[in-house]
Amino acid sequence: MNRVRALWIALLLTVPLPACGGPVGSQEGSISSFHAELPLMTDSTRTRDETVSFGSIEPETKGDYPIMAESGREQPGIPCGFGAEQGKELVVNSAVATLWSEPGGNRPLDEMSTAAVVDIRSWTAGMTIQDKLWLVGKLETQALYGQRVKVIDTAGDWVKVIVSEQPTSRNEEGYPGWMPLRQLTDSEAAFIPKACPQAVVKAITAFLYDAPAADRPFLELSFNTRLPIVEEIGAYYVVQTPGDGEKYLPKTEAMLAGGNEATVNPTGEHLVDTANLFLGLPYLWAGVSAFGFDCSGFTYSLYGFHGIGIPRDASDQSKSGTAVRRSELRQGDLMFFAYDNGKGKVHHVGMYAGNGQMIHSPKTESSIELTPIDTPYFVKEYAGARRYLPDD
Repeated sequence: MNRVRALWIALLLTVPLPACGGPVGSQEGSISSFHAELPLMTDSTRTRDETVSFGSIEPETKGDYPIMAESGREQPGIPCGFGAEQGKELVVNSAVATLWSEPGGNRPLDEMSTAAVVDIRSWTAGMTIQDKLWLVGKLETQALYGQRVKVIDTAGDWVKVIVSEQPTSRNEEGYPGWMPLRQLTDSEAAFIPKACPQAVVKAITAFLYDAPAADRPFLELSFNTRLPIVEEIGAYYVVQTPGDGEKYLPKTEAMLAGGNEATVNPTGEHLVDTANLFLGLPYLWAGVSAFGFDCSGFTYSLYGFHGIGIPRDASDQSKSGTAVRRSELRQGDLMFFAYDNGKGKVHHVGMYAGNGQMIHSPKTESSIELTPIDTPYFVKEYAGARRYLPDD
């Protein structure tokens, strides 16, 4: 990294943050030598499938942006940025950033997911079932291009971050995990307040382009990626990127956040229609992208796309929302399953799809599928259902 970037990261890591545990000692020759007083979060064990005390989480407000006229910028002269808090936050500059339980815990075959320019499609497609099973317990979650994260610790060229947009009972500020520093940016665009509407990718994946001719692809984005819109030119949104200036996103593959009924007043049918786009997509532990979802990453992403913030993990999702009887299930309701005949730890979530079926991302060996809810295994482990949509 250049001198300016190095000095900025040093500043970032010396800003006092809310204590989550004991102090970390300095590490000679690494970034952590800049922040001997940085607090360490004590989350050494994974609680992805545990039933934990959760309490209520207010849904995130998403999509409340003005619809911009075709003729140009909504507020001329006001730039669009990501609104990161300078000195405390960075912005994800990879299509998908994978967060790990430990720094540098990846294998050589995982380098496609830890490089500065990731190739998540090739990484997931190239793994065997056994390769994917190895990831269980070693990955925490993922963050998408343009999302803000707070750095709370470092180890060499890895940083421990909190993804504030992913609510969890593990930390009141957001979901924690380790990722390579090279996948983050401290560009000036990150710190400009959000002054423009956002485009959200509605296709399974979509390409950003360097020019409106769409013959020079820049980056493949996942479903639910959100970027500030600078202006509209013909069939494209001109969007601000975290570190590479303005790029072109086809309107056929994206939409204005909060710009249609499905995101302003979503229904269960809207949620199920979106979920059906991913039938056949292979499971990925900790996945929240269209290159692979885990069970709760799938439901979290579906609700988030439709403008409703819910917790990241199944155990927390099962403690929020409104309880629903099995006999009163409606499309979009979340169904939970637990060990010990449904009375133990929650380990799985699916979405009721109507007609006695649920759509879910089952396990590493499988893909997203529709399953009858009266399947004996799921009847045995059924632990209740929750509704996040209004009853009327």
